[in-house]
Amino acid sequence: MGQRKRNSAEKHKEAKKTLYIAKLMNNPTSPRKTRLVADLVRGVDVEKALGILQYNPRESAPKIRKLLLSAVANWQAKNDGKRMEDSQLYVKQIMVDEGRTMKRMRTAPQGRGYRIRKRSNHITVILGSRVDEAANANTELEK
Repeated sequence: MGQRKRNSAEKHKEAKKTLYIAKLMNNPTSPRKTRLVADLVRGVDVEKALGILQYNPRESAPKIRKLLLSAVANWQAKNDGKRMEDSQLYVKQIMVDEGRTMKRMRTAPQGRGYRIRKRSNHITVILGSRVDEAANANTELEK
């Protein structure tokens, strides 16, 4: 591997150390409906996002809330002894991608059948820390 490529790989690894990720695969809800809930919490602090999701009536809200709690647990596993409030965790990215589509048939008049598509999605939550990003920005400015 060349020196330039190695340096960029090292920077990429360092950047990933400050990200805390959780994924939910094959969630049996259509991506369009799930994106409506995901848009509510994108860029919001974790405590506020958990409150929003707790009282949202949509079907995807409890699933995204549980996924967000999983991402927080991943953060706690990497940062022993730190408090979540002190690091100012927030939802840096939340992506809802299309998953597997199951194709089913529904009976129709005159011996025909209509196709039903049962969609699913993949949800990825990435948390960031405002304190860590501010410290990284200060070190970048000093260089």
